[in-house]
Amino acid sequence: MNRRTVLVSALAFSVVPAMASADFVDYRPGVIKNALAEGRTVFVDYAAKWCSTCRRQERVINALRASNPAYDSAMLFVRVDWDRYGNDRVAKDRRIPRRSTLVLLRGDQELGRVVAQTHEPAIRALLDRGL
Repeated sequence: MNRRTVLVSALAFSVVPAMASADFVDYRPGVIKNALAEGRTVFVDYAAKWCSTCRRQERVINALRASNPAYDSAMLFVRVDWDRYGNDRVAKDRRIPRRSTLVLLRGDQELGRVVAQTHEPAIRALLDRGL
């Protein structure tokens, strides 16, 4: 192994824990409603495991959360499995058009949403509304 390989490997492994620390709560009925009733801000990610757009959004969200811990302090991050809940009230009541939809909620209001976008500025702007 040469020096470059060792350095690149060390850098890659140092980044992984920071990105892996940004966890989402898996949706189950009542999670969003209860958090909102407690006065929390909720960031909801409607995603499917097989969706490449969803995976890109997740990488952007995780990088933003790692760079600004205020996001984790200010809101609860919930992931809704589109394959399981795409036809459920959690999606239908909010008129979620498709997987790869990100929604920010507080109280009884929707503060914003991003649909099928992976650009960092759009996702950052949505997260910033939750601060």
